[in-house]
Amino acid sequence: MPVEASSLIENLSPNMLYLNSAVAAFDTLRSEGLPLTVGHAPHAKNVLLLNIMPLKCVTEEDLCRMLAASGIDINLTLIKIPGQTYKTTSQEYVDTHYVDFDENMMQRFTDGLIITGAPLENMDFEAVNYWPQLCALMEWSKTHSTSTLNICWAAQAALYYHYGVRKHPLADKMFGIFPQTVFLSRHPLMQDLGNTFPMPHSRHTEVRSSELPKDVAILAGGGKTGLGLLADDERRQVFAVGHLEYEPFTLDKEYRRDLSKGLPILPPENYYINNLPDHGVNFSWREAALTFYRNWAKSL
Repeated sequence: MPVEASSLIENLSPNMLYLNSAVAAFDTLRSEGLPLTVGHAPHAKNVLLLNIMPLKCVTEEDLCRMLAASGIDINLTLIKIPGQTYKTTSQEYVDTHYVDFDENMMQRFTDGLIITGAPLENMDFEAVNYWPQLCALMEWSKTHSTSTLNICWAAQAALYYHYGVRKHPLADKMFGIFPQTVFLSRHPLMQDLGNTFPMPHSRHTEVRSSELPKDVAILAGGGKTGLGLLADDERRQVFAVGHLEYEPFTLDKEYRRDLSKGLPILPPENYYINNLPDHGVNFSWREAALTFYRNWAKSL
């Protein structure tokens, strides 16, 4: 039988995730036994989430699940770029649950910032209509956030903004679960991840290690995927090229969606039990996901 998303959570450490608003996944996450509520705790770490994925509710659920399972008290505020309009998630929903990242907010400091990916890989960064506002946020993060976690497309965008590192198209989509070798085991973000761990990847472009500046350390990667996790401790930036936050069936949904559209797509590698889509999913990255997000939350 396929795994259930709720199987992610076992033996949680006491903590609470405080949300600025009751997002769509609130009841689902509570039903999984996750400690979360709506409100603000003065003692908790403050984390901002810029969610630029089209299906915002899905990404909210993934990241809230990781943060609530971290064992760290966190105030999570969902932020948006002022004036940006939305199609795949209703404007009413975004306006209800997301707070504008405006000049008033830019005067504040935060413990953590998460910037998600976006399906914009085939566009030049400068062609993205909110690129100037995103650059302003990335610049702000260097001095006002203890740590910024840039995920997938956002990792490539941040590497381009901070260092001028360009992305390159892949001949074939990087799609599946791939082993990541830990290169800097003593780095706080790599604690308890062992020598290797699995991580989901779903992307059409890559950043090459040969083009990285010396300030950016490769924490994990290698093999078919090249880069996996990177960090620049001085600029307080973390770059996750893959998607440890994914729930078990995300890649399955993406695969079946593309099949239904008649797009050229192969099954995600190292993902299905016996490599057969109808046999269910091997949720192999579960422990690595919990460990990495716990390490990141502890670093704030």
